[in-house]
Amino acid sequence: MSEPRHLDREWLGRHLAEERREADLLGEVREAIFGFQDGVVSTLAVVSTVGGATRDPFAVLVAGIASALAGVFSMAAGEYLSSKSQREIFMAQIENEREEVRDRPAEAEAEVAYMLEREGLGEASSRRVAAELARQPTVLLKTMVEKELGLVLEEGRGALSGGLVMGASFGVASLVPLVPYVLQPVEQAVWGSMAVSAVVLFAVGMLKSRWTRRHWLASGLEVVGLAAFAGIAGFLFGGALPSLLTGLLAR
Repeated sequence: MSEPRHLDREWLGRHLAEERREADLLGEVREAIFGFQDGVVSTLAVVSTVGGATRDPFAVLVAGIASALAGVFSMAAGEYLSSKSQREIFMAQIENEREEVRDRPAEAEAEVAYMLEREGLGEASSRRVAAELARQPTVLLKTMVEKELGLVLEEGRGALSGGLVMGASFGVASLVPLVPYVLQPVEQAVWGSMAVSAVVLFAVGMLKSRWTRRHWLASGLEVVGLAAFAGIAGFLFGGALPSLLTGLLAR
């Protein structure tokens, strides 16, 4: 009879490495889904507003493409800068903990023992485990960083990678609400754009439920509802916008 696989150190190493890769992949998926949803919804709102205001397909396409390009650059740059800034802040916090482990090891050991005790381990056991961890400063540092700050020492995904994924997904998604305006008159394309966007977003919501563990129908309808609100509100506002501007400028 073979030993249980959890007793095999090689299997454990492979298993943990695989789980870490899956976690990194889910980070990329999160950024791609967020960028895609935002690309569809924001572009739909812009083209619906301009379509309701002008009834001019050229104006709609110019506004939609301009919005898409601006969104690609702003989303990519914003994700890059926010991830980079967050990483720099985390590294500064980790460096503070590293100095504590180096300069005040007894204090660091006491903190770890206290945190273990708060998590339910007995006082004596907490002190014993903390003392064992303190024999290896690197292990003690990792434990402090993970339990006190909720961070990890390992290098994660790069900020540039996240920015590229976010920008690319936004750009691809921005094409969805624009296609009907190339194929149909504005009066029909407004509703065609909303319908196509709704179908695509519902599919994205269903896909997202694979990782969020929500019911696929609720996940899909939630995203579609937000897109429908953006599109219809934009169209109605766009229809009233010319008369509002005319009244303001006539004063």
